[in-house]
Amino acid sequence: MDSDSTQLQQAQLAAILGPDPSSFETLVSHLMSSGNEQRSQAEVLFNLCKQNHPDALSLKLVHLLESSSHVEIRAMSAILLRKQLTRDDSYIWPRLSPSTQTALKSHLLVCVQREDTKSITKKLCDTVSELASGILPDGGWPELLPFMFQCVTSDSPKLQESALLMFAQLSQYIGETLIPHLNTLHSVFFQCLSSSSNADVRIASLGASINFIQCLSSASDRDKFQDLLPSMMQTLTEALNSGQESIAQEALELLIELAGTEPKFLRRQLVDVVGSMLQIAEAESLEEGTRHLAIEFVITLAEARERAPGMMRKLPQFISRLFAILMKMLLDIEDDAAWHTADSEDEDAGESSNYSVGQECLDRLSISLGGNTIVPVASEVLPAYLAAPEWQKHHAALIALAQIAEGCSKVMTKNLEQVVIMVLNSFQDPHPRVRWAAINAVGQLSTDLGPDLQVQYHQQVLPALALAMDDFQNPRVQAHAASAVLNFSENCTPDILTPYLDGIVSKLLVLLQNGKQMVQEGALTALASVADSSQEHFQKYYDSVMPYLKAILMNATDKSNRMLRAKSMECISLVGMAVGKDKFRDDAKQVMEVLMTLQGSQMETDDPTTSYMLQAWARLCKCLGQDFLPYMSVVMPPLLQSAQLKPDVTITSADSDADIDVSDDESIETITLGDKRIGIKTSVLEEKATACNMLCCYADELKEGFYPWIDQVAPTLVPLLKFYFHEEVRKAAVSAMPELLRSAKLAIEKGQAPGRNESYIKQLSDYIIPALVEALHKEPETEICASMLDALNECVQVCHLFLLFHLKFCLEGCQ
Repeated sequence: MDSDSTQLQQAQLAAILGPDPSSFETLVSHLMSSGNEQRSQAEVLFNLCKQNHPDALSLKLVHLLESSSHVEIRAMSAILLRKQLTRDDSYIWPRLSPSTQTALKSHLLVCVQREDTKSITKKLCDTVSELASGILPDGGWPELLPFMFQCVTSDSPKLQESALLMFAQLSQYIGETLIPHLNTLHSVFFQCLSSSSNADVRIASLGASINFIQCLSSASDRDKFQDLLPSMMQTLTEALNSGQESIAQEALELLIELAGTEPKFLRRQLVDVVGSMLQIAEAESLEEGTRHLAIEFVITLAEARERAPGMMRKLPQFISRLFAILMKMLLDIEDDAAWHTADSEDEDAGESSNYSVGQECLDRLSISLGGNTIVPVASEVLPAYLAAPEWQKHHAALIALAQIAEGCSKVMTKNLEQVVIMVLNSFQDPHPRVRWAAINAVGQLSTDLGPDLQVQYHQQVLPALALAMDDFQNPRVQAHAASAVLNFSENCTPDILTPYLDGIVSKLLVLLQNGKQMVQEGALTALASVADSSQEHFQKYYDSVMPYLKAILMNATDKSNRMLRAKSMECISLVGMAVGKDKFRDDAKQVMEVLMTLQGSQMETDDPTTSYMLQAWARLCKCLGQDFLPYMSVVMPPLLQSAQLKPDVTITSADSDADIDVSDDESIETITLGDKRIGIKTSVLEEKATACNMLCCYADELKEGFYPWIDQVAPTLVPLLKFYFHEEVRKAAVSAMPELLRSAKLAIEKGQAPGRNESYIKQLSDYIIPALVEALHKEPETEICASMLDALNECVQVCHLFLLFHLKFCLEGCQ
């Protein structure tokens, strides 16, 4: 930076920190600017103040928070102050002089008393609580708790609410420092919950009570708060009775948290509490969001079986009631024309949020309570639904059957005949959506009740699915029948499947030629699965199937056909693996030429072809073995490029009211870390994970043949052992480590690594093993830790001779 710029900056800093408050207020307003240049300049100046003048900066911020007439400036000051006083990388509290620290604490409490804007009061309470969490346990703020108790017992609802918000947060951060005040807090919370006429005070007291109860490790201490529960529930009831549903929803969210973490706290009054929640769930006059939260509370209690085993099972009358509520929600579906004419299997036209919640909750309820509890309830309800005249009830019964299958699999397997008859009878239903739901149930039951379903009922199920594939009036029914064949065959032995192959393969070929694109895609996926399940038995169909598959691969070039072409790659590669190298060799060459051409073309980032192609190459490698080596120079560069993709990350402040743009919901995953909100584009991560898995697969399959690529692959994968954005990436990197060492060792032993000897393996193991050990120490997931230990064990076994040699060398060097 030249001297003129430095002088200008110094002058700006002098003005900002000088006696005129307007310059500092302008700086804060520029930090909120939508213009990048103005905001960047303000950030530079703000950071210089922080580095060189932390005392002046802190006092300026708190003064602005106390005195600015602009609401948005006060709000921003609260956010900035909180960031400076929160324990993170740029924590400035320890650098402040004692007099500044004292002044800040005093001013913050004055601000809490004076601030009238609710949103700023909440930010202020956050700031006070976060600062207190760092200094209160060591006696660094003796005035705070007396101030909070004074506020909470005052006549001002605003001050009561502020104190309760701070008690709630301090319970979360440093609950142990509040435990000595347990009796006082009990009477304060009780008073605010039961006597306050102000809804904001009651809801803040509910939050503070629940957070404090959660921080108590002693059951006897928690029991002292049992008498608060009726008042807690009363807070919810009064909010509903006065039409304040947003406050009721806030209360429900807090109670759900309590149900998840301390379910036993509710045990003594369980009947009253669950009864109230089901009453809310049944009240059609309430908003859907309120009813859904009441259901979520009961489901959360059911799921808290480790903390409170069997608690909900003791309330069978409530389980029947909840099941009936969820079944009724499944009726909230319309026969939308868009569903019938859809181009995609994912199209859910006509389905409401009630329908989606009902589906999800039936699944969770059955998994948490199990078949012995749920099947008797379902046996009462489902036959009545299937006997009713309305198609919606038939549809609901079949959807429910599919949803409870996973949690009730053992009990349903014992009653398999009744279940199968119930579902297959609906294949004849006049309504296409009901037929679709019956096929959907078969697909789900094939997964959850397999292989019993396949072994006992293949003679009924497979012909029914084959017949459904003839329904050309309803392409969605055809496509779903093909998908169900996939589910059925995945859990199927070749001897069960083989007698049906003639009929199924010929039907799937008809769909490939004559169906809508969605149907063709379903047929391709089903063919791939059937080939995979029947293995060498599929050779008989190879000559009639492969020409159609190659035709799709070569001709489906439009943008609208991208998924069709991608699925043809998947199908070809799985068929190739099923029939083996000798049968597939001639076509493989032609297929790989098409893939090489595609690989060299410019594809759009959202093109599914890339991911499917990576996987197809890997299967072709498994099928052809060492014959695949000539293609590695084509396959590896884009694969390495995909493995090296940087995550597409957007970072905003967690305090920011501007959400990350999630216009395409499912393509962005949002996580909050500290005071940052991070949005990550999932498609990039998925491509990266696929590529890493493929690299591992090639190393495993090609052994010493993979040696020429190790020097590029190792530096790509080793850093990914600590890639915390995506578990699959880390898993693949871990699995690849021993494979890379094995490849290098075999190449050297077989003389395929000219100019290299054992010292190369030592060098590689010195790079890989310490990285694995370091990653193991930092790995948050137990399952991946176990994989890392396995990988370390394998690495040591691969290299043990060399490791022993070097250990001996080191020991001799020590003598």
